[in-house]
Amino acid sequence: MSDPVAQQPAEPSFEELAQRVDNAVAAMAQLEPKAREVAQELKDAIEAIHRAGLVTIVRRMRADDGARPVLFDLVDDPVVRLLLSLHGIIRPDPVTEANRVLQQVRPQLHDHGGDVTLVRIEDGTAYVRLHGACDGCSMSSVTLRNLVESALVENVAAVSAVEVLPNEPEPTLIAPESLFAPRLGNRDGRDGWVRAGRTTDVPASGLTTVSVTSPASGQELGVLVVNVADRLTAYRNECAHEALPLDGAVLDVDNGTLTCPWHGFCYDATNGECLSAPGAQLEQLPLRVEGDDIWVRVDR
Repeated sequence: MSDPVAQQPAEPSFEELAQRVDNAVAAMAQLEPKAREVAQELKDAIEAIHRAGLVTIVRRMRADDGARPVLFDLVDDPVVRLLLSLHGIIRPDPVTEANRVLQQVRPQLHDHGGDVTLVRIEDGTAYVRLHGACDGCSMSSVTLRNLVESALVENVAAVSAVEVLPNEPEPTLIAPESLFAPRLGNRDGRDGWVRAGRTTDVPASGLTTVSVTSPASGQELGVLVVNVADRLTAYRNECAHEALPLDGAVLDVDNGTLTCPWHGFCYDATNGECLSAPGAQLEQLPLRVEGDDIWVRVDR
């Protein structure tokens, strides 16, 4: 007699589910306005039902002495934590919450030619770097700094103070020496540069992975290319935690974050800095665009 459990199809992986969501969102964006409104309403309605059910489950498990430890274990699972965070059932970690707050004030900073980067949160203090018009001594820059400080202190419970760090040279998408190098043309491998696909391969506000061959060693290397606000950034396709591939990573364009699908490590999508474990970093690769071709430098 066959085992009915063994005959059940395997559960889809998190990466497969995330890809289905990405595909559906991309397809919805291509619909006619009226159809897109209907699809958005259906999406919102389904999410509202899911949230109501999840809230009921969490409340009953919290009220049950026997179920409460199971609930706490579940919340430690990165996929469950991500799901509950997306529905606003649990508060996000302070770094994610702070980045969300900064995203809300960023348009005002941009209007004045400035920007802000959250470096870390430690012992109640948010350490930030200010850029452009925010970084100076004028009354305008002081006003922008006060805007950042007020937003963080008033809206992030874990933050009671803000400290502005001096600016350092930021990672660049184009290596300085490449600005003066001859055009690459079809000379794949010149000075460690290899072709990593075309700009059309990277979806708007999305990511893609590609395998390239190191000219120096001949080894196959995985490359992750991320598109945030039409800005391309390339990384080695390895999480800084356990070097697992980031093919199924979750890209949150609004917050500018990239979350590893394996253990939930969260990174700044534009520079690879790990927001979950300060000090960790994705390996960023110099990137340049020649026509529609994307080139990355894998050998130094």
